[in-house]
Amino acid sequence: MARRRFGGAQMAETMDVQKNQAADGPQPPMIGLGEPAPYFHVPALGGSPRYAFDSAAGRAILILFFGSAGQPQAAAALAAVQARRDLFDDEHACFFGVSVDPADAAEGRIAQQLPGIRFFLDYERNVSRLYGAEMGGSQYRPHWLLLDPMLRVMGIWPIEAATAALDALAAFARPLPLVETAPVLVAPAIFEPTLCRYLISLYEKEGGEESGFMREVDGKTVLVTDPQHKRRRDYTIADQQLQGQLALRIRRRLVPMIARAFQFEATRMERYIVACYDAEAGGHFRAHRDNTTKGTAHRRFAVTINLNAEEYEGGELRFPEYGRRTYRAPTGGAVVFSCSLLHEATPVTRGTRYAFLPFLYDDAAAKQREANNAFLDEGLGAYRA
Repeated sequence: MARRRFGGAQMAETMDVQKNQAADGPQPPMIGLGEPAPYFHVPALGGSPRYAFDSAAGRAILILFFGSAGQPQAAAALAAVQARRDLFDDEHACFFGVSVDPADAAEGRIAQQLPGIRFFLDYERNVSRLYGAEMGGSQYRPHWLLLDPMLRVMGIWPIEAATAALDALAAFARPLPLVETAPVLVAPAIFEPTLCRYLISLYEKEGGEESGFMREVDGKTVLVTDPQHKRRRDYTIADQQLQGQLALRIRRRLVPMIARAFQFEATRMERYIVACYDAEAGGHFRAHRDNTTKGTAHRRFAVTINLNAEEYEGGELRFPEYGRRTYRAPTGGAVVFSCSLLHEATPVTRGTRYAFLPFLYDDAAAKQREANNAFLDEGLGAYRA
């Protein structure tokens, strides 16, 4: 198999799949080198019943579409993974095996091993079909995929090439190739210091409520809470005059900078909240994207305006697809980024972090938001553009 150097790792050319298939006629396409891997949700063995694959970005990923672990070549490939167990630490690299055989889990042929080794239960073969492993009928195309931290395909091998796939992962993951800067805008002086103190005083006077996050459940967007995923309390600003003052500053001071940096004209703003991440409570928000449900698909840009940046430790923004660097705007300043970027708020380790956290979108997205009312859980209010 021909190779070429790329980013410090061997980049494998697409394998000759004709040698590994018996079916005649055109076959489903495989993902090409350098192309982004499609996102999906699927049950994970010993984990989430709807694992969000896109949340795994930020480390090198080796995927094995093996079909059934009862097949000798699949068993040999999985044994090769175990022989290199030290590679999979979830920080630099992780492994996902894709099973389409219910007997694999039932008979204990596969098992989750944390950190780093997980299995997807693709019994309906939707993921296999999406990636070109499922060829219809009894035909299956087992293969390895190597993905970079931005979930792009860096290597493709037939299942019997376990050594080549694992060696390429080892070369790619240590040290992990990092992009120095995420595509974000840092804009100081959006809110005045006196306004920042006033917003904090409102929170301290009124208190906040435990903050959840949106998730798709049975085709509906619902608000859920999970302290392992997110620990934050929010105060909702109901004073319309204050809302107007905050929107005025966003419109005059931040929107022009967003237009300059991203060529996007924001005309709408969602939610007016003062958010509180407290070290004592373990305040954090694990890696997520802000527009992955029908009820949040209209969101275009997320804004984090720090209200007291000098008064806490930890609590910074990180974008795992672009390395380990963290971002913190000064008090009154904003960090602005696309809602489709994977991001996290690292744990606050000392003190209390306060921030104003709106989402921005435009008139076209407002129509999209209204059209998606049918997909909102009954507990969420309908939107009118």
